[in-house]
Amino acid sequence: MKNVSQSLEKILKKTIDVLDESKNDIFTIAESSRKEYENAKSELQLLNQDVNEVIDNLDRLERINKRARLRLMEVSRDFNRYSEADIKKAYQEAEESSVEIAVLREKEEQLKKRRRELEGRLKNLKENVEKAENLVSRMGVIRDFLLGELTNLNDHFDDLRKKENLAIKIIQAQEEERRRLARDIHDGPAQLIANLVFRVELTQKLLDKDLNKAKSELEELKNLIRLSMQDVRKIIYDLRPMSLDDLGLIPTLERYIDKYIGQTGIIIDFIVMGSKRRLPNTYEVTIFRLVQEALNNIYKHAKATGGKVRIEFKNERINIMISDDGIGFDSGEVEEDKYGLISMKERCELLGGEIEIKSAPNKGTVIKIVLPLKETEAVKII
Repeated sequence: MKNVSQSLEKILKKTIDVLDESKNDIFTIAESSRKEYENAKSELQLLNQDVNEVIDNLDRLERINKRARLRLMEVSRDFNRYSEADIKKAYQEAEESSVEIAVLREKEEQLKKRRRELEGRLKNLKENVEKAENLVSRMGVIRDFLLGELTNLNDHFDDLRKKENLAIKIIQAQEEERRRLARDIHDGPAQLIANLVFRVELTQKLLDKDLNKAKSELEELKNLIRLSMQDVRKIIYDLRPMSLDDLGLIPTLERYIDKYIGQTGIIIDFIVMGSKRRLPNTYEVTIFRLVQEALNNIYKHAKATGGKVRIEFKNERINIMISDDGIGFDSGEVEEDKYGLISMKERCELLGGEIEIKSAPNKGTVIKIVLPLKETEAVKII
């Protein structure tokens, strides 16, 4: 068994090395495609401006040409009234505008053809970027799994089958979190930054043409940068509140609940019982996420006006209760429809804990959580 375990560890190490190399290669391709996509997008925007400019010039020349032809018809009908020079001039004006129109129409057709090609290229580049990013994310999850769950293969080989099921859940949770994060970044900061690049280029052109408009663009750029910073801060906080490491679980929850009350108007009573302790990092993160998920569910689904969060420190366990006075739901629906509550159950199971959910229509919801804890795993706060 030991030889098999050692052989598997060697195979895993080689697999991780290959994954690292492949991930870096794919990431390079993704970055190159993304840069090419942004360049093509900027080129398309400029091309659209050129097309619009040509169309405007065509409209203007066609009006000029129409007037010139009417003038030519007028002088051609009345030889006695107009001289040969007048007729020649009218003919030249009509001919010159016709030539200019023909040239511009040819230019318009070329620009539109180029635009169609560029739009097709943009579509392909976007698909390539999304595929590459998705592949990088998946490879990262696989690598983390191999490093994090199978490092001590010799010690855990006997119960590998049991851990395999748990690892699948972890991978699914990590993949979902990465997908959500990628979506948040793509829809938020990435879009704003791409827009900033284009607006900066536009402002550079305006500096030489219209200083007042350039100043106005700079003001809008400042607002866009502020929005981008807000999105980035929100994503960072969603990933991990920094105060969790600096201040600990209880102060972080106090801040979070105060902010939650201000944003939602739902009054939450936060009660801490027993001796406050600094818990292992895994416990503090898990408890914070459990409370966060429960409060999000109250805001999104419960239609509640108030609720309660109670955390009780015991010698060998942590008791948590989250309740609300909302509309409630049928507890039998949890397994099928309440994905957030299922996620809470999985978090508890990872720490060997238990969760009990009681709810009924129009009777609110009560969530009780018990997380086992050894006394040596916590440090009393003085």
